[in-house]
Amino acid sequence: MRKTSREMDSAWALEIMHKAPYITVSFTRPDGTAYGLPLSLASADGRVWYFHGALEGDKLDAIASHPEVCLSAVTKCTPTVGPLDGSFTLQYHSAVAFGKAQLVTDKTEKVEALRIICKRFLPQHLDAFDLAVARSLDRTAVVRVTLSAPPTGKRKQYDKAGIEMKYGRME
Repeated sequence: MRKTSREMDSAWALEIMHKAPYITVSFTRPDGTAYGLPLSLASADGRVWYFHGALEGDKLDAIASHPEVCLSAVTKCTPTVGPLDGSFTLQYHSAVAFGKAQLVTDKTEKVEALRIICKRFLPQHLDAFDLAVARSLDRTAVVRVTLSAPPTGKRKQYDKAGIEMKYGRME
């Protein structure tokens, strides 16, 4: 990380990943070209993350040939004018993690992964979960991403006095 003064600890970074409305996952296609897209990931323990999708396509092709992925999450992204110097800048909270993606084939894990995703994004509809899974499980792919190390976090944020909060300083 170039600006270590903005570095935050891994627990903070994990919180950002849990709060982000989506996480961009970067893959490497079979031909070596990059492929990244925002996906709805969820995790129960912070080490294993899940997303779901179609049973075929670019994501699964990429995972089959290059299972290493990069996860990137951003929250509180706000363009701003620097309070003290008038510079055009951006306040943000971000996290990056690396891991290995693998298609989930065990039915029990697949259902539990979908439940974790539902709890994160549609907790008010858990009463309909079992019926929805019964209708679509056979035509839904679930991918597990196991992090190879804790995520790293970075932040640019000003306090109420207009001073950048560095070295993990909190309000």
